[in-house]
Amino acid sequence: MPPERPEGAGAFPKPVERTAPNPPDPAELYAALDLGTNSCRMLIAQPKGNQFHVVDSFSKSVQLGQGLESSGRLSRNSMNRAVQALRICQGKLRKHGVKRMRLVATEACRRASNAAQFISFVQGQTGLDLEIIEPEEEARLAVISCAPLVSTKTEQLLVIDIGGGSTELVWIDLTRVPRMERPRAIMRLHAGFVSNDTMFPAARVVDWISVPLGVATLREQFSDVRDDSARFALMSWFFEENLADFTPYASEQAREGFQVIGTSGTITTVAASHLGLKRYDRTKVDGLMMTSDQIDRVIREYLSLGPTGRRNDPRIGRDRQTLIMSGSAILQALLRIWPTDRLSVADRGLREGLLYSQMSADGVLEDGPY
Repeated sequence: MPPERPEGAGAFPKPVERTAPNPPDPAELYAALDLGTNSCRMLIAQPKGNQFHVVDSFSKSVQLGQGLESSGRLSRNSMNRAVQALRICQGKLRKHGVKRMRLVATEACRRASNAAQFISFVQGQTGLDLEIIEPEEEARLAVISCAPLVSTKTEQLLVIDIGGGSTELVWIDLTRVPRMERPRAIMRLHAGFVSNDTMFPAARVVDWISVPLGVATLREQFSDVRDDSARFALMSWFFEENLADFTPYASEQAREGFQVIGTSGTITTVAASHLGLKRYDRTKVDGLMMTSDQIDRVIREYLSLGPTGRRNDPRIGRDRQTLIMSGSAILQALLRIWPTDRLSVADRGLREGLLYSQMSADGVLEDGPY
């Protein structure tokens, strides 16, 4: 399946959110659920100033896309694992009395020929209405989740979201936005990638791409290669081959004022390994700045450990160890292409973007500095 992209940034869809006619009570809770190719994750949060406070959360590896690459369908076992996780989510939503929520599914459900049957199965078993979102919206939500990490010195921004079934890249030009307004200009993209609002300086989306290769799908592509190092090199090369249609790939970019923000389990795991965390700590990882040398050092260590060593490494974890090398291959390819020696690590993504988007549309977030 080739990468998906519009014909220029103007091809983005209009926003699906509408401002609530009667803003809800600021104390009201919101929920965001992301059912991806590999994991099921949910956040329940309350608006707090210009951000939000997390009240409850859930995360579990369900491997929904297992076998999808070869069969084109979601397997019965995968669907049952997902439903078991979604039942737990349903219980949390009921416990907290959440009324405002978005529950979305991504690449695995976009690609599966039996996705409609699965959505009906979920509704019947849990009462939850899952919504399959398009790659464009997935990219937009990942971008706005990273707004608080955007530097006021950033002129060109690349946001990387490495998922289980796909990888989204969004390139944004901030040169026309006053420095102190740049994080807020990213947040305003909740209303769509093309802004008609002339009251505020706008961030300009130069281009975006959704590559149908994530940590799970890329690993499946090369599962028959036995040599660990050879498989890693092939995965990195193959991912780069799929970037040819991304506009910034073909042109040289200035190093000055260039920021890369990466959001994914792969990137946060690499960061945790760099810090030597045997128990994951989000407060130490989110917002961490890593150099390309530090990232390369961690990836080389992963390779030297081999499959057995990675399986027993507490910094990686049991859920992540089978997918860390495919994710690292994607990350290494991206850092090889663009002129940066630094990466901002974001322990945030689609769920946070869904929450920001809902709260911004309802007008319950304060418009202050991030």
